[in-house]
Amino acid sequence: MLEKLFKLQANNTSVKVELLAGLTTFLTMAYILFANPDIMSAAGMPKAAVFTATAVAAALGCFLMGFWANFPAGLAPGMGLNAFFAFAVVGGMGYTWEQALAAVFVSGVAFFLLSVLKVREWILNSIPACLRHGITVGIGLFLTIIGLKNAGIIVDHPATLVSLGDLAAPGALLAGLGFLLIIVLDHKKIPGSIFLGVIAVSIIAAFMGLTQFNGLVAMPPSMSEVFLSLDFSRVLEATMISVILAFVFVDLFDTSGTLMATASKAGMTDENGRFPAMRKAMLSDSSATAAGSVIGVSSVTTYVESGAGIAAGGKTGLTAVTVGVLFLIALFFSPLLDFIPAYATAPALIYVGFLMTADMRNINWNDMSSAAPAWVCAIMMPFGFSISHGIGLGFVAHAVIMLLSGRFSEIRPAVALVAGLYAVGVATGVL
Repeated sequence: MLEKLFKLQANNTSVKVELLAGLTTFLTMAYILFANPDIMSAAGMPKAAVFTATAVAAALGCFLMGFWANFPAGLAPGMGLNAFFAFAVVGGMGYTWEQALAAVFVSGVAFFLLSVLKVREWILNSIPACLRHGITVGIGLFLTIIGLKNAGIIVDHPATLVSLGDLAAPGALLAGLGFLLIIVLDHKKIPGSIFLGVIAVSIIAAFMGLTQFNGLVAMPPSMSEVFLSLDFSRVLEATMISVILAFVFVDLFDTSGTLMATASKAGMTDENGRFPAMRKAMLSDSSATAAGSVIGVSSVTTYVESGAGIAAGGKTGLTAVTVGVLFLIALFFSPLLDFIPAYATAPALIYVGFLMTADMRNINWNDMSSAAPAWVCAIMMPFGFSISHGIGLGFVAHAVIMLLSGRFSEIRPAVALVAGLYAVGVATGVL
């Protein structure tokens, strides 16, 4: 049955290898079970229900990727997208989390249609590489500042806006230790470095009397508080449309880049970076996003950490299915949710942000007309505390620079469209 479903022999792999690859990928992703409830609770969502919804949505996404696309990638609610959901859409724009879930659902449907109609290729080809890199770097910086804030390493200040917090405070010290531990574990190629770092900080905090261990295994919490909670009442508002576009664009770029990178690592791509399962993988990802919003989480996306499982030998969807099964098993470890404090998950945010900002090296700094829009895009996300405004300002900067430089023909249609919509939104006070 497994051979028929996953074509193991044709991919020169075995059940044992695929299972071990799935375990490896799960360990690198397991931190999301604790990081996501922490982030989503900032939007007013109940942590216990989000924990269950996170595991269920991740499992569903992995099963779609495994059975439909037969691709060895794990899926879960995406870091960056969840922060945008909680801190920008709900915290910044004043929408309720139920209305934000509706935006995620619409973005998932839009992403699905873009993949079916092959508009995805047109969009990806229309967005200059500099802006794509700027978006990735900006989200990385956005995650970093949220992690530093949660750790108490940076705090608000009436005169300087931000300032160093009390670095001698236990939370700040343990968060710093957790980040360094993750770096060392990753350097030594130990699978699950982020997960192990989060757990290690939590254990140290328990020994210091800062947190309490209330058990390991329990029945999964109910997710009824977040399941089917979508509110479409404001989905046609101009501001909400900009939010939906931001979800679509970020998920589109993130998923495309992750799939191409992991497929290349698995030796599945051709000379143009394409691979046969790309379309089904994109459809699986977008379907998981729409379904995840119904379950009660922000955008579900393909994780770049899947590369760890591929490096361990994973080549088929059996790897993804294994990750999904492990997420379902993890449902019974909900007592750990109260055991792990915010400053223990903060290093995970900072580390993922650190990895994403590495894309800065791909910006062409020798061409200011290319580098400046990318820089605007990246820097405005953390300082404006908004991914959508960062994207909009970056697109406007690119269009204006090309126009004033006499390079009107280099302004691609998708860029002109987004820049125009954003400019109108700002001018009319909608954004």
